[in-house]
Formats: sequence, C-alpha cells, structure tokens
Amino acid sequence: MSWVTEAIKQTVPFGTTAQEAGIALLLTSDKFKRTFEDILEPFEITGQQYNILRILRGAGKDGLPTMEIGDRLIEKSPGLTRLIDRLEKKDLVLRERCETDRRQVFCTITKQGLQLLEKIGGRIAKMEHNALDVLSQRELKELLELLHKIYKKG
Repeated sequence: MSWVTEAIKQTVPFGTTAQEAGIALLLTSDKFKRTFEDILEPFEITGQQYNILRILRGAGKDGLPTMEIGDRLIEKSPGLTRLIDRLEKKDLVLRERCETDRRQVFCTITKQGLQLLEKIGGRIAKMEHNALDVLSQRELKELLELLHKIYKKG
C-alpha cells in the first residue's frame, strides 16, 4: 500500500501509476494550499487576494490594468473584480480609470497593502522552507523540471 492510498484510505489499488501520481499531486497541492491559507486567515485575506497584492507590488508605482492582473494570477478567478473590490475596501489597493481609455482600470497597491505583505512575507517564506526542506537543492530543481513538464503538456 502506497502513501497515497493510505492518505485517502483507499483499499483498491490504483488503475495506473499515472492515476496515483495525479492524486498525489492533488493531495500535496491541497496540503500546501491549506497551510498557506491558514497563515493568511488572521490577516483576513485569501490566497487569491494575497496573489493580487504580490502582483501589484511587483508592478511598481504604475500598477497594472485589471485584465493583466487576471492574466498573472496563479489561480484563475472569474470573480477578479470582486476580489479587487474587497482589497480596495480594506485600503490595500487603489483603482483609477485610465485617462486615455476610460474602459481600462489601473490598480496599484497602497502603502497599507505593502505593509501587509511585509508582515506576511516572513511567515510565507518560513512555511515554504518548512514544507520543502526535506528536498536537496538538486531535488528541488528536479521537482521544478518535472512540474514544468506536466504544466507544459496540460
């Protein structure tokens, strides 16, 4: 019995190794995401909101149009406007209409948004280190290559 079958309490063997690997990837991803969300919970933001703040921090003082933020999200969301609405209500993001194209809205991160990322950053880094310190640098690079292969195909 593999760790995957034990984790999901499955008594019947998987039909294929690919099926087992797919379930293993989903299990691992879910565990990583839940730990990540647990860190964010006291700050009253979601993983998607954190991702938007991180994207806007990287964009600098000029910010980004809403649609470009959507293109850069790790986890795509049809509710991008609502996510940004919530961040704006918390004074973490500022939205402004483009003067040359009124259809376009630019978003920038506020000082409060940057401060929040600063508070959270160390905790996220520690979580990533704790989750991945069982792998050597060589194994991490190999993992990245394997995940890239899967990502490219899908």
